[in-house]
Amino acid sequence: MRILAFSDLHRDLEQAARLVEMSAEADLVLAAGDFASTHRGLEPTIDALAAIVTPTLLVPGNNETDEALRHACAAWEAATVLHGDLTDFGGVAFYGLGAGIPTTPWEWSFDLTEEEAAERLAGCPDAAVLVLHSPPLGHADLSSDDEHMGSRAILAAIEDKRPRLVVCGHIHDSWGERSTLGQTEIVNLGPSGTWFEL
Repeated sequence: MRILAFSDLHRDLEQAARLVEMSAEADLVLAAGDFASTHRGLEPTIDALAAIVTPTLLVPGNNETDEALRHACAAWEAATVLHGDLTDFGGVAFYGLGAGIPTTPWEWSFDLTEEEAAERLAGCPDAAVLVLHSPPLGHADLSSDDEHMGSRAILAAIEDKRPRLVVCGHIHDSWGERSTLGQTEIVNLGPSGTWFEL
């Protein structure tokens, strides 16, 4: 299974068009949140991405809510929004959880507390592919101030569930960073498009 994955598009319609082109070579597309910027520009960005006909699994970032993303994707036939949800593709389990985790300092941000995230991640089966917006604490989560910004709840879930792959975004300074935890590869994607073979 050839997977194209990206995060943090933030209304970049030119990059959305490039991802549409790239998606023709993929069996599955994973989109790890932040299509909008502070809740603005979600619909035009999703409209641009809706030219993707390859099955696409999306999670909300902290710049759009779960409800808004589901509404924006309503007419996009290839899209499935996951937020505390599980789906199967090609015999592989995919579990998605969006939002900023832990909570960010911004009032406008769509966030979950560590406790809320832990509760939702309890539904993730063992050895799934985890599609997240936020990274786990200590992995692909360094800010420009060299501060780890990731989630303890996500870290604990990875240690417990041992997913086959974790993709995330959120921390822009760590775009393109890869890490491993046990046998699990963790990748902070960024918007350029990253390829995986599963």
